[in-house]
Formats: sequence, structure tokens, C-alpha cells
Amino acid sequence: MPSLNDIRSTFLNYFDRNGHRIVESSPLVPRNDPTLMFANSGMVQFKNCFTGVEQRDYVRATSAQKCVRAGGKHNDLDNVGYTARHHTFFEMLGNFSFGDYFKSEAIPFAWELLTREFGIPKENLLVTVYHTDDEAADMWKKVAGLTDDRIIRIATDDNFWRMGPTGPCGPCTEIFFDHGDKIWGGPPGSADEDGDRFIEIWNLVFMQNEQHADGSLTPLPKQSIDTGMGLERIGALLQGKHDNYDTDLMRSLIEASAHATSTDPDGPGKMHHRVIADHLRSTSFLIADGVMPSNEGRGYVLRRIMRRAMRHANQLGTQDPVMHRLVPALVRQMGAAYPELSRAQALVEETLRLEETRFRQTLDRGLKLLDDELSKIPEGSDLPGTAAFKLYDTFGFPLDLTQDALREKGRAVDTEGFDAAMAEQKAKARASWSGSGETKDAAIWFDLAETHGATEFLGYDTETAEGQVLAVVAEGAEVAKATTGQSVQIILNQTPFYAESGGQVGDEGVLRTATGNARITDTKKSQGLFIHMAEVTEGEVATSQGATLTVDHARRAAIRANHSATHLLHEALRRALGDHVAQRGSLNAPDRLRFDFSHGQAVSAAELAQVEAEVNSYIRQNTPVDTRIMTPDDARALGAQALFGEKYGDEVRVVSMGALDGSGKGADGRTYSLELCGGTHVGRLGEIGLFVLLGDSASSAGVRRIEALTGEGALAYLKEQMGNLAEVSAVLKATPAELATRAKALLDDRRKLENEVAQLRRELAMGGSASGPEAKEINGIKLISQVLTGVSGKDLPGLIDEMKARLGSGAVVLIADTGAKPAVAAGVTADLTDRLSAVELVKAAAIALGGKGGGGRPDMAQAGGVDIGSADAAISAIESILEGK
Repeated sequence: MPSLNDIRSTFLNYFDRNGHRIVESSPLVPRNDPTLMFANSGMVQFKNCFTGVEQRDYVRATSAQKCVRAGGKHNDLDNVGYTARHHTFFEMLGNFSFGDYFKSEAIPFAWELLTREFGIPKENLLVTVYHTDDEAADMWKKVAGLTDDRIIRIATDDNFWRMGPTGPCGPCTEIFFDHGDKIWGGPPGSADEDGDRFIEIWNLVFMQNEQHADGSLTPLPKQSIDTGMGLERIGALLQGKHDNYDTDLMRSLIEASAHATSTDPDGPGKMHHRVIADHLRSTSFLIADGVMPSNEGRGYVLRRIMRRAMRHANQLGTQDPVMHRLVPALVRQMGAAYPELSRAQALVEETLRLEETRFRQTLDRGLKLLDDELSKIPEGSDLPGTAAFKLYDTFGFPLDLTQDALREKGRAVDTEGFDAAMAEQKAKARASWSGSGETKDAAIWFDLAETHGATEFLGYDTETAEGQVLAVVAEGAEVAKATTGQSVQIILNQTPFYAESGGQVGDEGVLRTATGNARITDTKKSQGLFIHMAEVTEGEVATSQGATLTVDHARRAAIRANHSATHLLHEALRRALGDHVAQRGSLNAPDRLRFDFSHGQAVSAAELAQVEAEVNSYIRQNTPVDTRIMTPDDARALGAQALFGEKYGDEVRVVSMGALDGSGKGADGRTYSLELCGGTHVGRLGEIGLFVLLGDSASSAGVRRIEALTGEGALAYLKEQMGNLAEVSAVLKATPAELATRAKALLDDRRKLENEVAQLRRELAMGGSASGPEAKEINGIKLISQVLTGVSGKDLPGLIDEMKARLGSGAVVLIADTGAKPAVAAGVTADLTDRLSAVELVKAAAIALGGKGGGGRPDMAQAGGVDIGSADAAISAIESILEGK
């Protein structure tokens, strides 16, 4: 029985033998389609090849594309775990032709692969075609010998594919496998087509037309092929299964889940294991491609998937985080086909562990709230939308997680009510899901790149160069020239200006031609073109002119120092905090550097000091910074760190920094820092000069941010701190070395003086004598009553306790004249509290002072007043109470 890994290899190798380029899966975050949240089919990375705006050095391709459907338009999340063929993560096998071959070759390829390579019985296969596509129908008869009853004509969009409202489109043919009459269901197009007897296994799309805004179709100049076959679905078929979750790969993950939770994989928790196995794949691959859990956009969808899996793990009875313990099983199954998964293993495990730890702290409370809300409504009624929103807003339960929990109880949610409460948040989410494609005017950069080719970057070796102006763009359109005061974008055949990328900001500088000058304010990159954002400062700049380009040297030098220091910082953090540390973002500007990295808690002062010292030790080492060009595979084999989700070409720059002295283990055994990086760097580490950490803060969930300074910036910062220190030393008349001792002595003196002042206030309050004010005896009860100045309300309880101790037996009432609203407190000794309550006394006094009463204990109570002028009346009110006792 072939494994899913075997089936994937067989597919790719078959098309490789037939002239196709095996193309690696693109990241799950699309780079060329702003309408998609995640890659959801194999053709996504080839979209611009089909539309003709991008040309590659091959016209036939094949791939195994990792896909996720869990948000936006393509969302299978709710069905996962309950059906045989729904997944959030799946692999799409495909073969593609960009104007090379068409139906006459695509159909034979498919038939030969299925029947010869995979050995599927011909009699179990049938196909659908678009109802007017006689060419495809005839080809199936000729190639496969299919009769008319096994070629079903479909008149709906099920067999006509469109890229969008306009653009390439065409009919498609779908291949179905007949599982036999022992399983209910009818052929496609019949009333019983939703049954499981006839299962689609492959779709071949014939892109032959272009659809226009008015709905009309015209033939494409280059007809193309786009196919898609789900690996999980064909795997189940070839392994004799009718359920994708019974395939070898999914079964291994289910058994890993069962082992980690000490439960039966096929027992009552079977559905929970299926959800965990599926969601383990999607979460792990998303993290490996640079997505981190958050409360918006892709990170929000990732968090939803993670928490859904974690709730199912909780229902299996687990008390501790379990998802991260399943990652090694996934890496064993899929790490060879997708090396990025192996490289990111430590990060994936740490992210899952931290997220599950956080979620478990709120899960029990959230589920209790759900049960409480259900108990308030009639049996079978929908959960109110406001309650579902409260679960989301208070406990981070997304709607589908609440729906999933209710589904098991046969209940639902009032989604309209929930939507009303979530309108603003969902609007934000939709906006953030607009995608990460290139800029809106990317078409012009595609056109220019196709016309002129990519810009050659010379800036690794020089900051001044000659170039030819190839294009001037103003307001999204090409113009012949730009004149003084005009802001434009300029494309040249070569440039020393670095374009913003990998966290390093774009260069600034000057461009000069024979007829004018321009100030370069920024440099961007698109489709291999370096786009110089320019303001013409003199004369005019026109296409086809020669130009001299000069980078702002001081600014570039500062940026280089910060970028190189970031590499050292990354490695120092890995050594101090662990291998889970991975770059999650950076900024290398001329005045500072900022580095975001995966780590679940604040970095301690001791760890920061260790990191700063280690970076400075390698700066002082002053070894050369070495750069090598190699293939991505060779670089990774060497141990070079790569930014997960970053796209690399056929060749990469590997930057080596620092020589180990044998006390540690470098990536290649000899080098301290070894990373894939296309940025500019110092020639020797000593050029960084100095490295100063400014501190650590939280950037987002599971991500920390460090800011730092280098070189002149770091020196200026330290000079400022030394100036502050000198100023404090002068004020305190102490050397810097004596400041800590002097500061401690001053604090001790202050505390001593505060104690003395407090004692003097107490003595003053008691009449300036040790014995304090005299007591008056009323009805056999001694009473001390006094109006005090120079004390606050919070001083009264302590004074009352002292007076009570000296009085022995009796009551004390003190009124503080604070200059604003007066305060009053009363105390009664313990032997009298059965006859007299301090609360009763203080309420009477407070009312007399214009207040509304107070509170406390029988032996001590406090209140506030309004009018200090009524102090005598307040004391009289208390005396009246004593007279009545």
C-alpha cells in the first residue's frame, strides 16, 4: 500500500519525466494575490504566469502545494472532524502549462497517471465535461475509451472555472471514482450526487478564454492548463479507504493524539482526535510560514484553529498542554517533503505550548459561562447572540468555537445577534484579511520588469555608480520626463541604492543627469525592480539618460551597523533564551534598530545584560564579516538561520559573523552568527562601534521587542546618561561611585525625619504634653474630645489608639481640621463596647458636621464632614449620647 509520501513523489516524478519543472510549494501567505487570506490551491503562486504579466524560465510546472481553508471565502473549519473529507490543511497536487500544451496532452497525462502509475481500474472511472466542450468529450473517448454514459455533460459553473469576474477562464473536466453500489449516491448531475458513491479525485481546468466586463468571451492568445488533485483524497482511494482520516499520515497523527491523551483512537473520543490531527497540521505550517496567533487577520484565524483543537484535547480529559507534544510526530511524517517544518519545529512547539497554557486558564470559566447561559433559556433554544459575544469578548472564544461546543449539545447560536455585537470587529477583520499582495499599481511594475528585466544591485560593493534611466513613473503611469518640483518613481538598469527589504529601510541620496538632479527620498522593490522615490530638485530627469547615483554615505553606514548588530543580537538571544527564539520582524534604520522575536515572557534584566555583553564582546573581536552565495538547500545544510515564510530565490547570501573560541557551538561549528540575509553589512564587526540595549517590551502575543543603539547613537546616549549622572553627583556633592551610598543615606534620613514629624504631630495633637488632653467624665464614662489642626484624616486612628491606651477606659473623639472637608474618628475601649459603639458616636458627629454618617467597628469608626465650623456642635452631640447611657 503506497503511503501519502509515496503518492506525492509518484505524482511529481511522473510530471518531471514529462518535461515539467518541479516547483516548491509557495508559503501559505500569498505574495501575489491581495484577495486571498491563505493559499488555497496550487495555481495561486502561478497566477501572474496565467495572466501573462510574469514570465518564468519554464512553461510546464508541477507542484505539491500546501493549502489552508479556514477563513474568508474558503472556510471548511466548521466541518472538520465531522466529515470524511474536510480539512483546514490539505495538499493540492497539480500540473500546469503556461501556453505550452492543452487538452490533447493534459487528458492523456491524467489518464496514464491514474490508470498506469497509480493502477486505478479503468472501469471505476468516469468524467464530467462542460456541456458545450465537445473537444474534451471526444478526447476522453479517444484516449480512455470512455462511452457516452461515462462522460457526463454539466451545464453549470461546476464545470466552468473563472479566475474572477473578468480575466482568464474556461471549461473544466472532473474525474470521478465510482465506489460501487454498496455505497449510496448517484453520479454527478443526478438528484443523488451528494452521496458518497461517486467521489471527485481530479479537476483539469482548460483556460482558453478571457471574460470581459460585459460577460463576453474571447479566445486567449495562449491556452493554458491548471489542474488540482487533493493528496488526502487520492491517498484514501489508493489505500483502499473511504475516509481521509484513515490514511497512513492522518492515522499516525491520530494515534499520536491518542497516545498523548491516554485515550482510545477509535473510542468515544474519535472525533476529537480527528480535529486535533487536522488542526495540528494547519497550525504548525502556518507558524512555520511566519503567522503568529493574534487578535486580527491571519493571526486571528490561526488562534481560532489552535483553540478549537485545544478544546477538543480538553474534552479528552487532558489537564496539561498537549498540542506541542504532537509536533515531532508531524515532523516525522512531513518534514522531509516540507523542510521548513523541521526548521521551525522549536518555534512551533513553543508557540503551541504558550498558547495552550494561556487558553486553558480561561477555558473552564468560558465553558461554565456557556452552561450558565444555556440554563437560563428553554431546552433546545438558540444561545442568544449577546451571550456568544460575551464568550468571545471576555474569554476569547470565537463564534465557531462556541458553535462547535453547542453542536455536540444539539444547540445553535443566534448568529444575527452575535453579528450585531461584533459588527465593528468583523469590519476590522475583513479589512485586515484583504491580503498581503503587492501594491495596487503592481501591474505597471510587472510591465516594466518584463520590458527591461530586473534591476542589478551594485550596493554591496559601492555607494556610487552610473546607471541608465529606463522609466519615469508619475501617478501610476509612465512619463517621458519629470521636471523641478515633481515627485516621481525612477527605474534604472543598475543602482547602488538598497531597496527596503528584510527590515532594512531603503537608501536615500542623490541622482544626477546631464539635464537635472533629483533627491532620492526612499527606495522600494517590486517584481525585481528597484523603485527610486524621487523629488526633482533641478532641471529635468528623462528616460534613456545616463545618471550618476550617490548613496547618502553616513546614513548607509549607520544602517549597516544596526543591521549587522541585529544578527549578533539574534544569536545572543537564542543562546540566552533558547532555540525557540526566531525573528518575527525587525527595523534597521539609521538612528536605531528594533528586533521582534518569538518568546513568551519578559526578558529579565540579567538576561538583557548577558545579551548586551555578548554582542559587545563580538564587536570588540573585530573579525571580518563574510558573505557567501549558495543555494538555499546548501545554506540550510550549513545551519544558516532563515526567516520563516521568507521567499528565497535560486541563490541566497549567507552572512557569517564572529569566530567562536571553542566555548560554544556555532551554526557551522566555527561561526557565531550564520544567517540568510540580503541586506548590507559592515566589513568588520568593529565598525559597529558600540551596542547599547534600551530595553525589552511586548510586541504581540508570544512576541517580544527589543530596541537598541549602535555606534554614534549609542555613544551619544551614553554621554547623555553620563551627563545626567554628573549633574546628580554635583547636586549631592558625591562622586559617581558614592552615589548609591549617598542616596541610601538620604532615604534613611528622610524616613527618620518623617517619623520625627509624625511623632511631633501626635504630641501636638495631644496638647503638647506626654499625658495628652484631659478627659471629661460623663455618666461614668471618660471622654476625650478635641479638634486638631495639622493632621489628616488618615492620622486620626493612630492618635485615637494612643489616647485609648493612656485613658484605660473611655471614649475618644477627634475632629481633623484639614483646611478642606473635616474628618472625624471615634474610638471606644474594649471594656465599654457592649454599652457604647464608636459607630454610633461617629455618625452623630458626622451629621452635625454636615456629613451623612460613617462606618467602622464598635471600637473604631471614621467619617467625613462638610463644615468645620460645626465642630463644637459635633462634640455636643457625642456628649448627649453619653449622657443618655
